[in-house]
Amino acid sequence: MIKNSIFFLLCYFIFSCSGVQAQSQKKHSFKVLPLGIKGGLDEGNLSAYMIAPVGTDNYICADAGTVRHGIDVAIAARSLKGTPEEILKDQIKGYMISHAHLDHVAGLIMNSPEDAKKNIYALPSVAEVLKDKYFTWKAWANFTNEGDAPHLDKYTYQYLKPAQKMELAGTEMVVTAFPLSHGPAYESTAFLIQHGGDYLLYLGDTGADQIENSTHLQQLWTAIAPLVRKQQLKAIFIETSFFDKQPDKLLFGHLTPRLLMQEMGKLSELAGLNALKAVPLVITHMKSFGLEEKALVSELKKDNQSGFKLVFPVQGKFMLF
Repeated sequence: MIKNSIFFLLCYFIFSCSGVQAQSQKKHSFKVLPLGIKGGLDEGNLSAYMIAPVGTDNYICADAGTVRHGIDVAIAARSLKGTPEEILKDQIKGYMISHAHLDHVAGLIMNSPEDAKKNIYALPSVAEVLKDKYFTWKAWANFTNEGDAPHLDKYTYQYLKPAQKMELAGTEMVVTAFPLSHGPAYESTAFLIQHGGDYLLYLGDTGADQIENSTHLQQLWTAIAPLVRKQQLKAIFIETSFFDKQPDKLLFGHLTPRLLMQEMGKLSELAGLNALKAVPLVITHMKSFGLEEKALVSELKKDNQSGFKLVFPVQGKFMLF
């Protein structure tokens, strides 16, 4: 009798643990590997995030400031397996480019000779800069399917239309693009990535609506608010580039901790504060280094009076959402 009781208790414990593990795995929908997290000066650590559904290695790369060095860092951290060439060619299925500033595209351009055929997803205005300024045969060989001849046809432009879904080839994900304002007359992009019934939001560089004289962020918040309320939005990747002391005229289409919190306040009015507090806010594109970086993190935490869940990514280290 005692042996039978012990046996049943052991079975119950095993099945309970299995259930907890399955439940834990179920709540994570996306895995994100930062290849680069900074804005500006550090060419070895610039904005680029590999994103895939949990359980697959079919990634899309959101921006591509640093690619190869980021892969090397991730391999050293045991976040990725295989050679850098295999990961570049086989696991990254395409690139979503938010805007064509060098700290978001340098890795894409520099690694193009060794890359495999894949798509570049971008708004038409963003693709035009790639065609007109970079893949020109004067600045760099034209590895794309359009622009200056001859076309090497390694990369194919896929033109995103605002608020319309597009499948990300080779992955199990769909993207919807939303325009952002990044300084006077310069268009950036937010990518709402969907897998099944879950979503992840990645914003390229953006200024606050009040500074940019724009309504782009307000339109984005209106679109995603229902997903926040329904707990379908797993994370928001959003930039904070400068300290609060930065004058408005020197923001150049970027956010500060104070402006970030103001924008999150607008989103919380639409989605509900408690619902938004459950969504991780991943802080990207910080332009500070060393002690200044610690000071900017402290300022973000100080300005976070509403208690949002701030996350600070680390190059080469996985995040699950």
